[in-house]
Amino acid sequence: MHLSTRLFGKSYPFSSIKDVLAKANEPKSGDVLAGIAAADAKERVAAKIVLSELTVRDVTENPAVPYETDEVTRYCLDYLDTSVYESIASMRIGELRDHLLSDDCTPERIALLRRGIAPECAAGVTKLMGNLDLILGASKMRVSATCRTTIGERGVLASRLQPNHPSDDLDGITASVLEGLSYGVGDAVIGLNPVDDRTESVTAVLRRLDDIRNRYEVPTQICVLAHITTQMDAMKKGAPGDLIFQSIAGSQKGNTSFGVNAALIAEAHALATERGGAKGKNVLYFETGQGSELSADVHFGADQLTMEARCYGFARCFEPFLVNTVVGFIGPEYLFDSKQVIRAGLEDHFMGKLLGLPMGCDACYTNHMRADQNDIEELSVLLSTAGCCYFMGVPQGDDVMLGYQSTGFHETPALRRLLNLRPTREFEVWLERWGFWKDGAPTAQIGDGSVLLRGKP
Repeated sequence: MHLSTRLFGKSYPFSSIKDVLAKANEPKSGDVLAGIAAADAKERVAAKIVLSELTVRDVTENPAVPYETDEVTRYCLDYLDTSVYESIASMRIGELRDHLLSDDCTPERIALLRRGIAPECAAGVTKLMGNLDLILGASKMRVSATCRTTIGERGVLASRLQPNHPSDDLDGITASVLEGLSYGVGDAVIGLNPVDDRTESVTAVLRRLDDIRNRYEVPTQICVLAHITTQMDAMKKGAPGDLIFQSIAGSQKGNTSFGVNAALIAEAHALATERGGAKGKNVLYFETGQGSELSADVHFGADQLTMEARCYGFARCFEPFLVNTVVGFIGPEYLFDSKQVIRAGLEDHFMGKLLGLPMGCDACYTNHMRADQNDIEELSVLLSTAGCCYFMGVPQGDDVMLGYQSTGFHETPALRRLLNLRPTREFEVWLERWGFWKDGAPTAQIGDGSVLLRGKP
């Protein structure tokens, strides 16, 4: 194992595989803030050269956080299929990258290989890819999951209807839900981030979402994104629900800062399976985002991309229905501008799919970043060509509760029309019944929520 190279007449030594991974990362303000980024483009190229020559075994056996002290590492490594891992262990990271992009590496082949790929290896491969590589590689992969309905099928672009309200007003939430549904948004989930995290308030919102779904016979899932323990308490007390949500991190210490661990997630999975409304086995919803471990100082000297990959390795152990990276939410301290946000979105989507997750993206930004709505729309187009499972649908793209900008209701039908994509199968039938969709395209009635107020179609 060689951790140095000579480039442009200069020697570039690296202290560890973690150091190589950090310095091989594309420029990210978070890595600079943490003091682990490459000093310049030359050192970055040198790190990529060293990384390309490391074997899958080298990287797998040197995780970012030690196995003995970190639950996330244990889950990620214990998940691996030994026979699959051994079949690729001697392959260099550069060779694995080339193989994944080759025509010989079919979706079926990738589905087999992922059982032997550790998160750090997924991160390593990602660091050796350009943006187009990430799009091409991800476009080959489809990962489906089933709760009440199925997400992730080829040719389908779904969306989460996010009807957040600054005071959790039920009528205000209802208005947003009906408008979003009329745009064809909400087939992934109708999911609200609550202001009030108390069980009583969460239950009231869940009951309203369930009432809307039942009244209009909408084929989708519902969720209120409170803390996992609040959602569990609500479900135990009889609240309706399909998915249980939780933000997760790439280290045990990071998950502790979120008030969660693997045992609690497993308990939530069992509860949702027993008491929720799912028809399939996938009953969890996870959100992640590059930089969260750095912001909480729980990254153990690893770069933000590698820690993000570890989130996905941990998540796949629980077979979630939805996973999305909230790619620009934390701010410019971790992703400074639109170039970094677009790169991170493509990276996260590729890594999540490679590790077997039905990946979506909250393509978003905050107002103190060097990004705007055009940048986010560009990212949504790139991700749609890469086979992204779903985006957010926020009224006017402006979340009045969380105070950030995301994709709005309009983007989903526009992307479907532009790229010949469709809603989930059951939801498409529902849209056709109400007159919002016909012959694979939106009708002139799209976006007219008053249609739903008139009663039955």
